[in-house]
Amino acid sequence: MFACIHAKTVSADVSLTDFAYAFSPLVEETEIGTVVIDAEGCELIFGSPYELANEISRRAATAKGSGGLGGKVNVAIAANPDTAIFAAKFYQGISFISPGEELTGLGSLPISNLRSRLSNLRTDSKTGSKAQAKSAANSKAVILDFEHWTLDERQLDEILETLRLWGVRTFGEFAALPVSGISERLGQAGVKLQQLVRGKTERHLKLKQPAPVFAQSLELDYPLTELEPLSFIFARLLNQLCATLNAYALATNELRVRLKLENLKLHERVLNLPHPMRDNKVFMKLLLLDTEMHPPALPVIGVSISCEPVKPRSVQNGLFIPLAPEPEKLELTLLRLAKLLGAENVGAPELIDTHRPDAFRIRRFALKGKIKSKRNSKKSRQPDFKQRQCLLGFRAFRPPLRAMVEAKNGYPTQISAWSKKLSVYGKVVRLAGPWRTTGDWWRSDSWARDEWDVAVTSSNHSTRGAAQTLYRIYRELANGAWFVEGSYD
Repeated sequence: MFACIHAKTVSADVSLTDFAYAFSPLVEETEIGTVVIDAEGCELIFGSPYELANEISRRAATAKGSGGLGGKVNVAIAANPDTAIFAAKFYQGISFISPGEELTGLGSLPISNLRSRLSNLRTDSKTGSKAQAKSAANSKAVILDFEHWTLDERQLDEILETLRLWGVRTFGEFAALPVSGISERLGQAGVKLQQLVRGKTERHLKLKQPAPVFAQSLELDYPLTELEPLSFIFARLLNQLCATLNAYALATNELRVRLKLENLKLHERVLNLPHPMRDNKVFMKLLLLDTEMHPPALPVIGVSISCEPVKPRSVQNGLFIPLAPEPEKLELTLLRLAKLLGAENVGAPELIDTHRPDAFRIRRFALKGKIKSKRNSKKSRQPDFKQRQCLLGFRAFRPPLRAMVEAKNGYPTQISAWSKKLSVYGKVVRLAGPWRTTGDWWRSDSWARDEWDVAVTSSNHSTRGAAQTLYRIYRELANGAWFVEGSYD
């Protein structure tokens, strides 16, 4: 059974669809002021269909603030939605049409009511009909979407004019005409209209889908102070959130968690994911690890989890390319490392735009832009591998070796440095420098030093036959200490 609710006048601040949701979750908004609900199963709550119609009429008459509409409505109960729509629009009060009695209930209606029924039809946005693409002010098209069959205003005018010439004035007279004659003279459109006035149409409701909400929240009966009971709340909300994402074939790359504390303040955390995902188990592990690293200061009395929906990640794997590790496992591993070592110590090194030696910072792993093709990358890099003097690398010692340097007139002549695994000693036979670098003089960790490039040989006799090694050394100007920074390969 189907119930149609029709209100002649609807205020702008009142939604007839929201009112209908109080009786059934299956609601079709046929036109402005007319909705149809599926009454199947409503008898368990409201009783018989007639009792349901009385309850709808009673609630509609109540005040707007009390969940009503503040006015009278027409309610019709029928076995198919189209019969219920005709009865609710053209009969006052409550109408009940039993199954098989559709023509008895609609037979006296004028045939001209077909125009008022069809001219106000509103198609759902998902049907993709032409009526939605045209402006209501400039278009006179009337579209009836019935089992992939459409009817425009010109065809309806022709059929109604033909019926008038035949002397057909009511639904009953039109339904009494033979189907074969209607098919020969009016075509398939006439046959469909005759089924409509007979009340023999069978179709599903075009359900009005509410806007998806990608957020879940829960108020707790008592404060939670431990992570284990809070994890059950997280699991429940994440399951509902991921179910919504799966229903719309979406994913997310950002989770926003708000914990309402006992003092009514909010503890907010944002989990930025490296790629879109929708696995509630992965979300659960990430959220627990983040909560352990950043616990709330006070007991929790409310939890809210929301996300920003995006398109899921699609990867085309090659037939002969081995599978890479799952990004979800990588994210969990990085978060576990961040918990052990600190978030500032896990990530990718990034050079800082400064002259400070060895200055870098750790940033979070993230993909930036698109990967360039090999052809473009070859064009951008133009190293000259033919000249051997270009093949000079620097091997840095970490930490730098503390050195004892003999200097004559400020120029190093002898070096002696050592550590557990490395030692540098010998005579300086060639040198270049010094190059003075300073910076950040206004900070406590300012630097100032003189750098030299020196060639060192361990032989004290002939410098021609002895092997020479190139080193970078520097002297701190603050305390005069010497260090060996690295060697050239």
